[in-house]
Amino acid sequence: MAKIKICGLFREEDIEAANEAKPDFIGFVFAPSRRRVSAENALRLRRRLSPDIIPAGVFVNAPVAEAAALYRKGIIALVQLHGSEDGAYIAALKDACGAPVIKAVRVETGDDLAFWKALAPEAGTPSAAEQYRPELRGAPDYLLFDQGGGTGKCFDWGLLEKFQGFGGFNAPCFLAGGIDSNNIAEALSLKPYGIDVSSGAETGGIKDREKMIRLVRRVRAEE
Repeated sequence: MAKIKICGLFREEDIEAANEAKPDFIGFVFAPSRRRVSAENALRLRRRLSPDIIPAGVFVNAPVAEAAALYRKGIIALVQLHGSEDGAYIAALKDACGAPVIKAVRVETGDDLAFWKALAPEAGTPSAAEQYRPELRGAPDYLLFDQGGGTGKCFDWGLLEKFQGFGGFNAPCFLAGGIDSNNIAEALSLKPYGIDVSSGAETGGIKDREKMIRLVRRVRAEE
């Protein structure tokens, strides 16, 4: 069964809805965004979050010390990177705090997927992706494929066909970008490790309790 992550929670009402919907993960955005939260607000929200739900922190080229501090304080349990962070950055973060890492990948062409496919064991030709190989400290624990953080649009999922879906990548993969109740069945048919939803769980730019509950149930085949 796929996992579901609902990103961009920033109000107490969002946490209450998440506690009722019970997604596997939620996301606090610390990068510039209308959903951005401060460390202080995230701590307050984290204290209200059910212990069964894993909180991730979303960053874009933030100092390693910033993400590491939030992890060490227990505000987040995963670090999600949406900038140009490379293997050296991930290695430094893991040295600083040992946090599990989700590396977001902006997918515009098949080449973007091919870069990460080069991490797979059967790939024989070294590439720039070498820095992220699993045997190295700079390897992410998860990948997240998106059209681009915050756009609310899907990339061309047909690009995944030549890579036999998500099975050819060397880390569990989240699918993100423009997923809502209208296309979540198609997203799930691609067999990702998890689905990441943000605007698809909103009405008027605010998290919608009913949509959150419905999406979680759809992932878990409860409706």
